Amino acid sequence: MDTPPHEGLDEGRARWQEAYDSSELQDTDFETMSGIGLAPVYGPSDWPEDQVAQRLGWPGRPPYTRGPYASMYRSKLWTMRLFAGFGTAEDTNVRFRELLRAGSGGLSVAFDLPTLMGRDSDDPLTEGEVGRCGVAVDTLADAEDLFADIDLGSVTTSMTINSPAPILMAMYVGAAEKAGVARRDLGGTLQNDILKEYQAQKEYIFPPRPSMRLVVDVVRFCAAEMPKFHPVSVSGYHIREAGATAAQELAFTLANGFAYVEAVLAAGLTVDEFAPRLSFFFNAHLDFFEEIAKYRAARRIWARWMANRYGATSARSLQLRFHTQTAGVSLTAQQPEVNIVRTAIEALAGVLGGTQSLHTNSMDEVLALPTEKAARIALRTQQVIAHETGVTNVSDPLGGSWFVESLTDEIERQAEAIFARLDQWGEGSMLEGVYHGIENNWFQGEIADAAYAFQRKVATGRRVVVGVNAFTEGSEEPAPPTLHIGPEVDEAQRKRLSAVQQRRSQPEVDATLAAVAADAAVAEVNLMPAILDAVRAYATVGEIVGALGSVFGRWAENPVV
Repeated sequence: MDTPPHEGLDEGRARWQEAYDSSELQDTDFETMSGIGLAPVYGPSDWPEDQVAQRLGWPGRPPYTRGPYASMYRSKLWTMRLFAGFGTAEDTNVRFRELLRAGSGGLSVAFDLPTLMGRDSDDPLTEGEVGRCGVAVDTLADAEDLFADIDLGSVTTSMTINSPAPILMAMYVGAAEKAGVARRDLGGTLQNDILKEYQAQKEYIFPPRPSMRLVVDVVRFCAAEMPKFHPVSVSGYHIREAGATAAQELAFTLANGFAYVEAVLAAGLTVDEFAPRLSFFFNAHLDFFEEIAKYRAARRIWARWMANRYGATSARSLQLRFHTQTAGVSLTAQQPEVNIVRTAIEALAGVLGGTQSLHTNSMDEVLALPTEKAARIALRTQQVIAHETGVTNVSDPLGGSWFVESLTDEIERQAEAIFARLDQWGEGSMLEGVYHGIENNWFQGEIADAAYAFQRKVATGRRVVVGVNAFTEGSEEPAPPTLHIGPEVDEAQRKRLSAVQQRRSQPEVDATLAAVAADAAVAEVNLMPAILDAVRAYATVGEIVGALGSVFGRWAENPVV
């Protein structure tokens, strides 16, 4: 045909523009949650057809903008995970088994704050925090109870732990082996993303560089002995929860991912030996299309950088695969039932964005740890999306949308600008650039500025939050019943820890801790074998952290104002 494919569209666009310009909306600013300005309508001139073949491609094919797998959810649904952990290991084990009976496809362990900070439950600084925001784990005995009567060879487990990640990983391996499951058969994910701790979550222990060594040691250990396990889940979730924009979440997360790649390459592995087991963890926030565009841009950037900069040739190395959690920071204490709606919309964005696993927040966890009923509703939300909506029938159903593709391009452009700055600081090394950004508080300052800008929009009413600054009828109603963790949990866990310490061989513990410190002093030695020996001797998390800290020192951040 000789007829131009878009004949008549220019005239139609002109007439539409004339009508729009005469409306009362012409002087109104519209933008995404992150502040990206939006045109009132998108069309062929915003994303021309001649770009489709070059830039968009197909699901399962580079650059993977449309998804890592060709069939996507037609062949396999995402893994439905529910983040769970509270009280003692025995308490959480009961919740785990209930979630598995309800149809959850994998476990996701929430540890309490003392465990996250590498402190034991009998540490004076942990008083009042034991078992509150997650499960208390002090020794291998707790890990054994945590996973009792659960077949770790058939269920995958995600563990949200960072600074003490090698220690908790060793406890997971030890508990599995005591249950007769070989480490090579274990599947799951260890978060083990220390860089974002300095940038956002602040649950660091050691300085950045020795902490990076621990990450690399876990990657090397898994590459050699645990082929089904993902040793790092590079996490943007906490960066976004701290207040970052969608583009910052994407850029900081991928920059951290590139930094881990460079660190492991420097340790002697080839990129295709370990990159296929790297995974990512993103937030699913409320700006529906912005979130979908963020995931699509992430896949495209990762594929391009892994091939062009790091020389990856395996398709698995190029495929960015990620877990998604709905935005905890979007939940409100006012009218908490409305959080079910928020979570459903965020979860749908994760699915349409192509996530590989998903956690949906419970409506009441802005108030306290989720009740069993609220956790079940959160799981049912995923099941409704999977089985009742039809969105899983087609791979990347939004692909080719002028708006979605234009927004994907803009988020990618903003991310690349951040990469260029970090690369310049690192003089061609993303690892050194990230170190520079952490040590000079650049990441922290950027996140703080973004959080302040967003909060100003809420305070002035430019950003509506239902039940908070608008539609507040019902917000005064009393909160629903919540899960209460009382001081008896603290007392029970301290007794459990004391009993383990009385049963164990103290000379064996002392010897294994000395070995941990000795290995920490030799940069070339992988610390995982020594940590495993200490764990098997029932050394505590705090004792092993202490042995490492005697060599590595402790990190104190300069405050950002």
